Amino acid sequence: MTFIRLIHFLAIFWMIAGIGNTIIPIYGAWAQDNLKLRSITLAASSKNYSYWLLPGVIASGLTGYLYAGVDGVNVITSGWLLATGSIWIIQIFILLPLFGIGLRKVHYLALQADKKGSTTPELDDALADNAPLVFGTLIIISTLLVTVIPIFKPF
Repeated sequence: MTFIRLIHFLAIFWMIAGIGNTIIPIYGAWAQDNLKLRSITLAASSKNYSYWLLPGVIASGLTGYLYAGVDGVNVITSGWLLATGSIWIIQIFILLPLFGIGLRKVHYLALQADKKGSTTPELDDALADNAPLVFGTLIIISTLLVTVIPIFKPF
C-alpha cells in the first residue's frame, strides 16, 4: 500500500512538473514580442509536452486507479472516483490533444517567422486564436478539480 502511494505521488509530481514546464511558459510566449525568444519558449514547451505533461497525466490517472483499487474503493458506487475518472478521460481524450495540436501549430509558425525575420500573418492568426492558452488553462482547472474532489469527497 505504501509503495503504491509513493508511485502515485511521484506520478502526480511528474504531472505537475509537466504543467509547470509546458503550460506556464506559454503565457510568457504569448506576451513576448521578440520572435527569437518566443520560438525558443514554444520549442521548449513543445518538447516538454511530450516528455513531461502527457506521460505525467497518463501516469497519474493510472496510478490513481491502481491506488483506489488497492485501497478497496469501488469505482461504480463512489461518486467522487467516478467524477475524477471522468475528468481524467476528458483531459486525456479532449484537452491534451487539442492543446498539443495548438501548441505545435504555433511552435512551427513561430519557427517559420523567426527564420523569415519578421512576423507572418499565419503566426498572427495563430496567436489570436489562443487555443494553447485556453486548453492549457482548462487543463490547470481540471487538474485542480481532480485534486480537490478526492480530498473532500463531496459525493
